[in-house]
Amino acid sequence: MSDNQQNNNNNNSEQGNQLNINLSQEVAQGIYSNLAIINHSSSEFILDYVRVMPGVPQAEVKSRVIMTPEHAKRFLNALKDNIDKYEQAYGEIDVKKQGGGGPDMPLNFGGPTAQA
Repeated sequence: MSDNQQNNNNNNSEQGNQLNINLSQEVAQGIYSNLAIINHSSSEFILDYVRVMPGVPQAEVKSRVIMTPEHAKRFLNALKDNIDKYEQAYGEIDVKKQGGGGPDMPLNFGGPTAQA
């Protein structure tokens, strides 16, 4: 058992809960994503994590996560809490907004634009 797993087990035991989580080497490597597409129905939220690369006209969904509305709200709250802690430690995250309601990032990354 790794030190992290041991620490997590100790923290959970103190709270009266114990959850063992296995993190495989493949999953531990992570998947880089610079675009998330979020959709929902009455019973689930679908998060597609996409990697957009400069000069490549087609992006690929690298991972899809499906969760219940209740879990999506808990995820939102946990992410907000972590962003707040990050900003307390490192300063405010500067998010540049673009007008027109479009994506907040240029999809061509400053590379060549497609022409018909």
